[in-house]
Amino acid sequence: MKEFLVALFLLPVLVLSQENSFKSSGDTNYLEDQFYLGVNYNFMLEKPQDVFKRNFSYGLQIGLIKDLPLNNSRTIALGLGLGYAVNSYYSNLIVTHENDVISYYAESDASLYKRSKFEMHSIEVPFEFRWRNSSPTKYKFFRIYSGVKFTYNFSARSKLVTDASRDGFSNPDLERLQYGLTLNFGYNTFNLHLYYSLSDFLKKDTLLDTGEVITIKPFRVGLIFYVL
Repeated sequence: MKEFLVALFLLPVLVLSQENSFKSSGDTNYLEDQFYLGVNYNFMLEKPQDVFKRNFSYGLQIGLIKDLPLNNSRTIALGLGLGYAVNSYYSNLIVTHENDVISYYAESDASLYKRSKFEMHSIEVPFEFRWRNSSPTKYKFFRIYSGVKFTYNFSARSKLVTDASRDGFSNPDLERLQYGLTLNFGYNTFNLHLYYSLSDFLKKDTLLDTGEVITIKPFRVGLIFYVL
C-alpha cells in the first residue's frame, strides 16, 4: 500500500511535466510517450468456485518505452519498453508452507484471518503498436496503444496475516514468467489501461486441498499516465 500512496503523490508532478513538454518547439522528429506510470486494480479470473477476492488488490507500474515512428507524420509507431511493476492479489485462498510442503485451501470464515495475499515484484517488457493523432506542437491528443507484455517475476511471495501471526515466504508455485495482452487508450493525461494474462498465475497442476486444479489468470484495469 505504501507504493500505491507514493504513486498517487507523484502523479501531479508527472502530469505537470507532460504539459510543459518540449513539443512546443515544433520539432518534426519528436517522440511520444517515452515514460509511463500506471496504477491498476487487479482481478483474478477463472479461479476455483470457492475462491473469492478480498480487500483492495492493487498494482503499480513504471517504465521507459522507446518510441519508433513508422510514418512521416509520426502518428503510427512501435513501442518497445522496460519497466518495473508490483502487484498484489488479496483473496480467501490460504497458503501454508510446512516441512517444504505448500498447501492451498479456500477459507470461508473471514474472521479467522485478516489478509491473505500474493505479491509479485516484476521486470516487464511491453511491446506496442501505437496510433495517435499528435503533431509536433500538440500534446493533447487521442491515443490507442495495443500490444503484448512479457513479465519476469523476480520476487513472488505468499503472505498471511492473522490476529496471532504474520507469515510470508517465497512461493515457488507462482509462475516466474508470464505474458499477456495490453490495451491503453484515452485522451491527453488520463488513459485507460487493460491487461489480460494469457498465462496462468500459478504453475500447472497446483491443487487445492480438495484436489481441484487452481487455474487463475490475472486481469488488470487502471489508469496509465505518459510523459515525454
